Amino acid sequence: MASPYVNELDNDTFADAIKADVPVLVDFWAPWCGPCKALGPTIDQIADEVGGNAKICKVNIDEAMEVAARFGIQNIPTILVFKGGEVVQKFVGVQQKATLLNALK
Repeated sequence: MASPYVNELDNDTFADAIKADVPVLVDFWAPWCGPCKALGPTIDQIADEVGGNAKICKVNIDEAMEVAARFGIQNIPTILVFKGGEVVQKFVGVQQKATLLNALK
């Protein structure tokens, strides 16, 4: 079951979302991507664990091509971690939950 703490972003909502006062993890994915589907439950678990201490978001690259292009997303899944509106870490491929949780600290 998807976490209620995961925010779906698009071209219009992305810019405001990454300016949060807390770290923001953004999962760039697509519904046809097998590794993205494998990572999905991990993203939901992270969202449930961090609650309000971080913001967890997903961007469907098929629906938000402008955002994907802006950040040079060429492979998915790609995870970007933002602090203060700036990218501070980038991960490509399926990642361990602990790795992503550490990136949010």
